Amino acid sequence: MEPENTESQQNPEEQTQEKQENTQEINVETPTPQKSPVLNDGSYKAEKIQVLGGLDAVRKRPAMYIGSTSIRGLHHLVYEVVDNSVDEALAGHCTEIKVFINEDNSIKVIDNGRGIPVDIHPKFNRPALEIVLTKLHAGGKFDKGSYKVSGGLHGVGVSCVNALSKKLIVTVKRDGRIYEMEFERGKVAKEIKELGDSDEQGTTVQFWPDNEIFTETVFNFDTLSSRLRELAFLNKGLKISIKDERDGKENVFQYEGGILSFVEHINKNKTPLCEPIYFTKEKGEYELEISMQYNNSYQENIFSFANNINTIEGGSHLAGFKTALTRTFNNYAEKNKLKDVKLNSEDVREGLAAVISIKLAEPQFEGQTKTKLGNSEVKGIVDSIVSSGLNTYLEENPRVAKQVVEKFITAAKAREAARKARDLTRRKSALEGSSLPGKLADCQERDASKCEVFIVEGDSAGGSCKQGRDRKFQAVLPLRGKILNVEKSRLHKILSSQEIVTVITALGTSIGEEFNIEKLRYHRIIIMTDADVDGAHITCLLLTFFYRYMPKLIENGHVYIAQPPLFKVKKGKQQWYVYKEEELFKKIKEIGKENVNLQRYKGLGEMNPDQLWDTTLDPDTRILKKVTIEDAVAADEIFTILMGDQVEPRRKFIEDHAKEVKNLDV
Repeated sequence: MEPENTESQQNPEEQTQEKQENTQEINVETPTPQKSPVLNDGSYKAEKIQVLGGLDAVRKRPAMYIGSTSIRGLHHLVYEVVDNSVDEALAGHCTEIKVFINEDNSIKVIDNGRGIPVDIHPKFNRPALEIVLTKLHAGGKFDKGSYKVSGGLHGVGVSCVNALSKKLIVTVKRDGRIYEMEFERGKVAKEIKELGDSDEQGTTVQFWPDNEIFTETVFNFDTLSSRLRELAFLNKGLKISIKDERDGKENVFQYEGGILSFVEHINKNKTPLCEPIYFTKEKGEYELEISMQYNNSYQENIFSFANNINTIEGGSHLAGFKTALTRTFNNYAEKNKLKDVKLNSEDVREGLAAVISIKLAEPQFEGQTKTKLGNSEVKGIVDSIVSSGLNTYLEENPRVAKQVVEKFITAAKAREAARKARDLTRRKSALEGSSLPGKLADCQERDASKCEVFIVEGDSAGGSCKQGRDRKFQAVLPLRGKILNVEKSRLHKILSSQEIVTVITALGTSIGEEFNIEKLRYHRIIIMTDADVDGAHITCLLLTFFYRYMPKLIENGHVYIAQPPLFKVKKGKQQWYVYKEEELFKKIKEIGKENVNLQRYKGLGEMNPDQLWDTTLDPDTRILKKVTIEDAVAADEIFTILMGDQVEPRRKFIEDHAKEVKNLDV
């Protein structure tokens, strides 16, 4: 979760820019009635056409190349550099990659690959190293003789990093010599030079992200560790390390088991129903690896990769896997007379942890950030390989096959029960003449992008919030007590919980197969609870529900956590609200201890409506924490530990993190 000062409308800079643009449009000379505005007035000529040379296009529109200029785009720079090193490993020339977050917040990536060529390029008459770093679509990935498969197919990765760095230094060890070249904002700052002899080989890239481009330039160790761990799983035996020179944290990742170890890692805090299933096959230019394992939970965790790129939006390889999975299990169950219902894709994925990794010579990714694989032929290839491999496994392991099929049948019956529960809820709403829950205090605005809803703990806080809010765009939904722990429940049981049904109805998106984020009634969903154990538990229950059954709400940035003040400090006629205990000591030291009146807020209900508006509801002054998911594996692990059945992992988690807890009343 990342803190965020938020506003209900545009920020001042955006408003100012918009006003300036509108003013410019108004001041443009209006065409006379005799002259059609569509005719050429002589001002639009060839010299008006701009061609952005070199890497200027990247600096002008960075989000087109790295997704965004936020913290996510910042970390994407590291991934681009590391992916080049991994491509060397895929080609069989690299065994170790080292990543350092330096004290000055620069990044250094070192590999022991072949080293970027430094000789003069015959076409451009400049060192090849310079061409790779300064020209888009330049690199060895287009030559199949250099790289059989590659994630960095488009040849824009490292040049984009160079363009978006205020400084970048690349060092190459190659052919017994060491070379170095320096760049600033994509342009050559120091020509290539020899530094001496070396009996090693490889490339070192160090870069300083440009604060003129990025809104945040501080790297997160855990976020980078997550991606590096992923890459180590996907590349059996490759050693990848990361060290944070700012505080000494260090991780080393190396997995001889590859994606089989990955699946075991995903399921480590769950109860497996079988050993990991693993099969791999090469078919022409395609190499497919799949590892899968069922557990006793009700959630699925499927991760798909193409040439080591995490295709978070799936694509043809994932579609082929799902199709084969459903058909193979239905055929097996029918052949062995194990079922009396037809299983659908959702049923056979319940409790499944799986990793799909395909490597291919000509991947067709959608966009530079490569979140979806588009090769249509891949679907049939994956379908065929999975069908064959899984069918063989089921025939050889009838006990496991029967156990998982019985789980699927239970899931199918629960799905039908959930459908009936949804239908009943709809009929009940129709009979009552309203589709919205009675306890919801709705807002007047109907444009969802301008609306927000506060999910509040208890009627007392709900009453203050209703009175203190801005009715135009702020809605309030009070909850009575703690909602159901969905980690331990199937959907039909979840839909029997009145509090959860109230939340689903208020948001308008429905749930499960019928979930539709386009119907979301509020683009900000703000969880607001007391700063005590019960409040923390309610927040965790709500986040578990959203993460497991409405993940798009979090992925699309709609979920926030309110940060009400912990203290009110009053001295004379002046008063201040304090949000953290460490800030309280600074404030007391600043104003002096004499005649200070201190109030500790243990619950939201202790604040009157005006105070709640000033501190927690007002978009101009409040502080919200935006809930994000940077590491899906880690997020799944935490929810499983905190809300699952196993006690020991939860106890260890609490012991490990107890000292990090602040501002909590017990």
